[in-house]
Amino acid sequence: MEKQDIIFVPSPGAGHLLVSIEFAKSLIKRDNRIHTITILHWTLPFVPQSKNSAKSLLASEPRIRLLPLPEIQNPPPLELFFKASEAYLLDFTKKTVPLVREALSALVSPRNGTESVRIAGLVLDFFCVPLIDVGNEFNLPSYIFLTCNAGFLGMMKYLPERHSRTPSELDLSSGEEEEHSIPGYVCPVPTKVMPPGQFVRESYEAWVEIAAKLNEAKGILVNSFTSLEKNAFDYFARRHENYPPVYPVGPVLNLEDRPSPNLDPADKDRIMTWLEEKPESSVVYLCFGSFGIHGESQIKEIARALELSGHRFLWSIRTNPMEKACPYDLLPEGFRDRTEGKGLVCGWAPQVEVLAHKAIGGFVSHCGWNSVLESLWFGVPIATWPMYAEQQLNAFTMVKELGLAVELRMDYVAANGEVVKADEIAGAVRSLMDGEDTPRKRVKEMAEAARLAVKDGGSSFVAVKRFTDELMGRAF
Repeated sequence: MEKQDIIFVPSPGAGHLLVSIEFAKSLIKRDNRIHTITILHWTLPFVPQSKNSAKSLLASEPRIRLLPLPEIQNPPPLELFFKASEAYLLDFTKKTVPLVREALSALVSPRNGTESVRIAGLVLDFFCVPLIDVGNEFNLPSYIFLTCNAGFLGMMKYLPERHSRTPSELDLSSGEEEEHSIPGYVCPVPTKVMPPGQFVRESYEAWVEIAAKLNEAKGILVNSFTSLEKNAFDYFARRHENYPPVYPVGPVLNLEDRPSPNLDPADKDRIMTWLEEKPESSVVYLCFGSFGIHGESQIKEIARALELSGHRFLWSIRTNPMEKACPYDLLPEGFRDRTEGKGLVCGWAPQVEVLAHKAIGGFVSHCGWNSVLESLWFGVPIATWPMYAEQQLNAFTMVKELGLAVELRMDYVAANGEVVKADEIAGAVRSLMDGEDTPRKRVKEMAEAARLAVKDGGSSFVAVKRFTDELMGRAF
């Protein structure tokens, strides 16, 4: 069969870009029908370094090429991002439509006598659903690569149905707790754990628009695996009218060559050397993601909690880069002296290497889906402290639906500015590290299931093959 190319269009956010490139690399390694993969890349004003990160991730794979799109000349106002990030990202994607159209035109009908490229189809981030229409213009099928889980997809299927009955954003102000029967969930999902953007009109409308557009995709690739979310994948396996097939293709993880532009190699060595000196499963790791930035009051409460808990800790504090604050300056006076030897505070941490280390016994996490999968892969139980995006729903899924995490909070929203007190945090850390209810055994079993899923013959391995067979074998 003639070799063909695939076009990827990821969203440039760090978590989306990292896992999309890793999925592209996995496809190119296992299917020799793929000639090259071209990644159409665009940058956001607040993540200009994403192009360099992408280049670094692709340095070892010459068959994947990065094609930067021209800069958007009239981006949406940054104020919209801080008010309604989903609306901002969807609007920004719409502004890339003519740029993607021009890039596809040049690839399909190259100039200057170069050979034309036979393109099998498009793989789009779910924020890039407006590009489905561009694919249709070139008779190219569009597949969505969902960097979230199957529970999130169930919510996206539910949203347009809810909107047809109640065409307004979610509301908690009435004091009545609404529950949602979301496809694929056994437990009713309370309003308070739905993504915070769904309480803001502009973001809610963007969520509904994205969700409705998913129906037009040729298929949806989900970064999860059947053993982890059996009920959700069973629901989608039954196929539903006017809804595309769903492929469980995860866990897609980048376990090597992760670019860490903010991590000094000396700091990495310091962290790993410190861990080497600690007993097995004795250290709790705290990290809250790329945008998980706490204010000084919350940092002081976490510090007090760690002293109260009595456990060894590794704490990655992310500070606002615009303020250029040093994490150590925000800690309570004398904290570092009192916890010397027992705890280590750092800025960025090499998360994969940390979670893989035998000394780590628990992870207080923001529940970004990449972090959840990494913790499961290495068999490290989580205490949930979501911050933004869909992390509240992930926390609910892990605690209530799957029984794979300890609850610190499930409905915390960073933008609301609430300060969680030291006693509550300390209690969750103790429960995570030595509580009888910590699902340590189940998490270890899920780590093994994750490895089986991606091995030859595993559920995700087979699902990827079904996807590539359909994509590469379609009639022209």
